[in-house]
Amino acid sequence: MRLTIDEYCKYFKMSKEMINSKIKAKKLNYIIEDGMTYIIVTRSSLDKEKRVEIHQEKNVIPRENTQIAKPKTTVATVIALYQRENKFLKDKIVQLETKVDKLIDDKEQMLRDERDKIEKIYSSKDEQLKNILTLVNKKMKLDKENATIHEIESFNHQDEAKSIDGFELVELKEYLKSLNIKSSQRKTIKKRFLDAYDNDVRVIHRDGKLYLDFSKYDYSDLLAY
Repeated sequence: MRLTIDEYCKYFKMSKEMINSKIKAKKLNYIIEDGMTYIIVTRSSLDKEKRVEIHQEKNVIPRENTQIAKPKTTVATVIALYQRENKFLKDKIVQLETKVDKLIDDKEQMLRDERDKIEKIYSSKDEQLKNILTLVNKKMKLDKENATIHEIESFNHQDEAKSIDGFELVELKEYLKSLNIKSSQRKTIKKRFLDAYDNDVRVIHRDGKLYLDFSKYDYSDLLAY
């Protein structure tokens, strides 16, 4: 049998303060349901008159004031509730961890893509730089080879101009420039040499140019002006 604190005060002629003190001292057995404290009273602890009195009063309570007793909360019910909440929280944690892992993977993939893009750009720039350096080296090499060829040709022309068959030669054009004569006079002398070089051994022709050998021949007749 269970009694409320008010019922216990009434049947056992005790104050609420005393009952609360006994409850705190755990001298009374009690339970709490829906915020209401009930004191457990065994039938053996009540005399017959009190049992009859309590039974009669509980039976005469108006029907409209009675409340349907709610199922008693047991330890198993509480454990089952905690287990359901625990499972829900575990599932929620797994979902959150999955989302975090996906975010990390996406971030790492984005960083890898960015790294590959930068490496590709630098690789392209390096390739362009290598091509430019290769072209510059080729051009420098060609310029050097051309300069060497020109030097060799100039040297050969100088040697040819200076010495043919072991004699000192003078190019007609250069010789005429050294003379203090008019341009028309130079043209007349040059034409005279051109007309004579096929029949006159004194006029030496090499590579389209006319040469004079003063150490061997006299050109006064052709050079007259």
